[in-house]
Amino acid sequence: MPLARPAKAPVAALKEASHTHHGITVSDPYAWLRAENWQDVMRDPDVLDAEIRAYLEAENAYADAALEPLSDLRETLFSEIRARIKEDDSSVPAKDGPWYYFRKFETGAQHPLECRSSDAGGKENVQVLLDGNKEAEGEAYFRLGGISHSRDHSKLAWAVDRKGSEFFTLHIRDLATGKELADTIPDTNGDPVWAPDGMTLFYTKLDDNHRPCRVYRHRLGDDPAADALVYEEPDPGFFVSVSETQDSAFILINTHDHQTSEVWLIDAQKPESAPRCVEPRRAAIEYDVEHDAPRERFLIHTNDNGAEDFKIVEAPVEAPNAAHWRDVVPHEAGTYILGQLLFRDYHLRIERRDGLKRIVIRTLETGAEDVIKLDEEAYDLDLHGGYEYDARTLRFAYSSMTTPAEVYDYDIETGTRSLRKRQEIPSGHTPGDYVTRRLFATAEDGERIPISLLYKKSTPLNGSAPLYLYGYGSYGISMDPYFSASVLSLVNRGMIYAVAHIRGGKEGGYRWYKAGKTASKKNTFTDFTAAGAYLAAEGFTSRGNIVAHGGSAGGMLMGVVANEAPELFKGIIAEVPFVDVLNTMLDASLPLTPPEWLEWGNPIEDEEAYKYMASYSPYDNVKAQAYPNMLVIAGLTDPRVTYWEPAKWVAKLRAAKTDDNALLLKTNMEAGHGGASGRFERLKEVALVYAFALAVTGKDAA
Repeated sequence: MPLARPAKAPVAALKEASHTHHGITVSDPYAWLRAENWQDVMRDPDVLDAEIRAYLEAENAYADAALEPLSDLRETLFSEIRARIKEDDSSVPAKDGPWYYFRKFETGAQHPLECRSSDAGGKENVQVLLDGNKEAEGEAYFRLGGISHSRDHSKLAWAVDRKGSEFFTLHIRDLATGKELADTIPDTNGDPVWAPDGMTLFYTKLDDNHRPCRVYRHRLGDDPAADALVYEEPDPGFFVSVSETQDSAFILINTHDHQTSEVWLIDAQKPESAPRCVEPRRAAIEYDVEHDAPRERFLIHTNDNGAEDFKIVEAPVEAPNAAHWRDVVPHEAGTYILGQLLFRDYHLRIERRDGLKRIVIRTLETGAEDVIKLDEEAYDLDLHGGYEYDARTLRFAYSSMTTPAEVYDYDIETGTRSLRKRQEIPSGHTPGDYVTRRLFATAEDGERIPISLLYKKSTPLNGSAPLYLYGYGSYGISMDPYFSASVLSLVNRGMIYAVAHIRGGKEGGYRWYKAGKTASKKNTFTDFTAAGAYLAAEGFTSRGNIVAHGGSAGGMLMGVVANEAPELFKGIIAEVPFVDVLNTMLDASLPLTPPEWLEWGNPIEDEEAYKYMASYSPYDNVKAQAYPNMLVIAGLTDPRVTYWEPAKWVAKLRAAKTDDNALLLKTNMEAGHGGASGRFERLKEVALVYAFALAVTGKDAA
């Protein structure tokens, strides 16, 4: 059934506002939608200005009316997606000394249980350490953050966000009694780290602008207000986090922007000691650190000295600075080292070659290497760290667009692998009914753009099938072709599902990222339209029969292609879209703006960056033309893409567009960047998105 056509769409008021930079004045008549007290709204949505709330609620009511005919389809989609989830599921237990820690879900439950057991199967002497469902009772929003047990297994540090604004409150639980200690710490980033003494905890605090800039040390029983400040980052463009080496010998303070990093070390056995810097930050040099205790050295993953695709170097513990760095795994152009993991006797690295991941195991004593590689045309592969340093077994997860996720334990000494878990699809799934392909489109500058494709064998490839095209292309984040049970609801109805691996990610190595950022950002957008045009030309679909989908920075991509190539798309789905790019990058008070300048450019200081950004910023380039059907989703307490970006964009689109296609804005008034909390509530949002895509392409009755 098609979307309804409500009689009258909301009209946002026009209020005179403008800004001038580099002698250029730009009118911004919807600037009033940005609440002056936005920091307060993040903590308490009830304080939102009444006029702004009225507009957002009017848009919600309009969207609900338009989507009302899809109610049955949404419920059907939700039911079938939920039926593909094993509701009483659990992760594979991970060993840490006498215990095996794991997460499980119970049938019908929205939130997980954090558990441990005395056996590898998670069946004997099971203890529930934290019941997320019990903690979430009465909450409109509830999201667990980092959860960490002390090394002596007596306490649990856990973090929770109850507003969707990503201000996490840290709690400490005594596992012997199950009771919370008085040590409650608000406004953290949600990732606590224990020192080995089981009494000292390190955490990162957020400032009023939601920037993680300070690391504190807490001693159990002390007043958190008196916690010791361990590190404070003076540069608002750098974010701070805290972690530890695999052997728990060092607490690591990591400070970084998008292209530069710096690491500080604290001796974990002396948690009150002052941190020392591994290597002072140098522009565009990144590194991370692991501790090789038997050989009294650090192994450092870095792009120093022109190692664009990264390398592994060593340095002595007492003198870890770059003057002492020596290559262990030299740089190899075209083989991008994604990361490393260190056990006592083995060094593991995960790398990408020819666009696909592989795991390399190096025996530290001999230097001999073994490779774990899989043979499908396109797949996803992830290395799981675990808790123990003396491990001789590594764990990895594998999936492809047709193969549900599988978790393996790999015995490093024997080279044998054992399947620990295969994702179960209770309603049934036959991989042989589907086809996955790896294709390449040609971009405007001749670059080959990979595309991962999934469709049912029975789907005609004569151009008649609608196509669902997903893209992201920012921050070096790669969209690997993993298995998605929910996507089957599209594919089973005759849609073809495609992921465009566009520049701005790292699918093609670090150069792929550099070719899709700052002054090369437009490659991201033209790569995406090239992918859609190629799939139409090859008969997988046809022009005007594509639904494009992206979120966050991928939502910015949606905004650009809607402006620049509207005729290619039947529909656009933009979730929490970063579309008011220029205004946001001009506002240094916003949470992510200073660190984002390295991704997009700094339009405050750089006139060329200003002009380049202004030439593609979706909000600034809305024009009087026909647009595809559009569904825009936002979150009121979103600290990453603030709610007013999509609100302003939709208001401007509604005033400018010349068509009668749907333009719908749904703002979740009780959630932030990640949407609804709870695994089933989130599925309802997925069902909404898919129902919209099916409706606008006429596949809703299939």
